[in-house]
Order: sequence, then structure tokens, then C-alpha cells
Amino acid sequence: MRALEDFLRPTQEQLFERICKRFNEKTLVSRGNFVLVKGVAPVMLVAHLDTVHEQPVREICAADNDNILSSPQGIGGDDRCGCYALVKIHELSGKKPWLLFTCEEEVGGIGAQVFSDYYAQGRLPAELDLLKCLVEVDRRGSDDAVFYDCYNPDFEAYITGKGFKTAFGSFSDISVIAPALDIAAVNLSCGYYAAHTRDEYIVRAEVEDTIKKIIEIVADSIRADFPRHEYDTSSYYDDWWQEEESVAIPADLPVEYNNIYEELRYVYTAEQLEEIRLQYGNNILWQLYCDEFGSPYFSR
Repeated sequence: MRALEDFLRPTQEQLFERICKRFNEKTLVSRGNFVLVKGVAPVMLVAHLDTVHEQPVREICAADNDNILSSPQGIGGDDRCGCYALVKIHELSGKKPWLLFTCEEEVGGIGAQVFSDYYAQGRLPAELDLLKCLVEVDRRGSDDAVFYDCYNPDFEAYITGKGFKTAFGSFSDISVIAPALDIAAVNLSCGYYAAHTRDEYIVRAEVEDTIKKIIEIVADSIRADFPRHEYDTSSYYDDWWQEEESVAIPADLPVEYNNIYEELRYVYTAEQLEEIRLQYGNNILWQLYCDEFGSPYFSR
């Protein structure tokens, strides 16, 4: 289980067992919910084992000298790219980070909630209190950094200093875990696109680039001058309410897109949506909504 393709074909249950077997005595397991791999470096990396696709990957189609991967069954880069990244980062890091593999993120972060409940009940290692930050690897694209409700300017500046750009998202596992552990967290891009569709594809080079950057973060976390980044929402909510007051529907937007546009404004700025509409047209709003919330009838 070393190549990216090795993480794309298994079912969630099969990958769960392979992760447990790989890390063996280092794991703390809640079957069907999460696998926690104990580390030394004071940073925990997070990815989820499930995908939205009903069938496991049987055929992998490669293009651009094996750099672009897709599948008729749906390639499942969300979030098998993250699972692969965690294992490779662990393998290549001198001081090993903590790893958390969760189940059922796509249906509301069930594994993440169980993990958070275990933490609140004192059922997890006390060393988790020494973590300095959380890094999730579960974001589309190449250079996004999503902080959700966490407002920590120092942590944001550190992450964007690694070449990522602040972006907006609706939900991921760290939305549950970060406030439970009271620690700053970020969700980073890992090279997949068109998530939640059969057209989903992976750019292998972008996965590898994120891996290199996170290895740097793990190494940085060991330094004595690397602070513990606290979880804070106070200023975030002040900014959020100010933003809400200025929300307006574009005059040229067809009425059937109004509700979707309003929902997307929780995730994107008006300027970002206008730039996307100008480039791709109004139909792209449906794709953006599905990427963020699952489908018009299912909210992640």
C-alpha cells in the first residue's frame, strides 16, 4: 500500500482494515468510526476513508503521462488523496505526526463526532493535549486553505506562507474536531476536482506537492519556537455577520439560481462567484453547490 492507486480501489471497510494492519500497535481504533495513529510530532493530520461513490473503483484511466487519474465508477479522490497523503507523510517524516482516519465524513462527519466524544470522555491519549495544530487533507484544487469557523491570524499567515491561499468551505471533519480539541486547524487542497460526480479526477503532481508542504509543517511543529495555535471564533463571527448584511443577488442572475447563490455565499465571496460566473456561466453554480453540500437534496 504505497502507490496512490492502492488507496483508490478498496472499499471504506477494506481500507480501514489495511490502515489498522499497517500501523498495528500504534493505533487506537473505534471500529466503523475512526483509526487514530499515535505520533511524536505535535501535529495531527486528518483524512476520511469514505467516498460518495456507490461502487468501488475497478478501472483507473490515466492521461497526461499518468498525471491525471479518473474512473468510470468515480475515482474517489475525495478523500482517498488525503488518505494516501497521510500515509506517505508519515513514512517520509523523521518525527512522525499523529494521524486520524475517519469514517462517514460524507454523511455528516460521524467518525469525527465519535472521536470528539471519546476525547471529551477522556478515552484518548493525554498527549493529544500537546498538539499545536491540526491539518486536514480533504480539499479540492491545488492550493486552497480552508479554516472554517477558526479565526487565528497567526496560524493563517503561517499556512499561507507555505504557498496556500485562504478559501472558504462549508464543512469537513475539522469543523467538529478543532473546537472539541480547542486547537486551530486547516483543510488543505490535495489535487482532486469535480468531487461528488463521476467526472471527478485527480492531478497526481498536485497531491505530491501538498505532501511536500505538509512534511515541512510537521518538521516545523517540532521546533521549540513553533507555538500552540489556539482555536478562536470570536472575530470570525463578527466578520461573518458584517458580510451577511452586504449579501445581494446579482441583477442578471436567473431566478432559478437565487437560492443556490445565497447558499454559496456562505462559502464564497461575491467577487469570487462573479469571477467564476464570468468564466464558466451560471450552470457552474450547480456544480459548486454539489461540491460543497453534496447535492441540492443532501447537505454535508
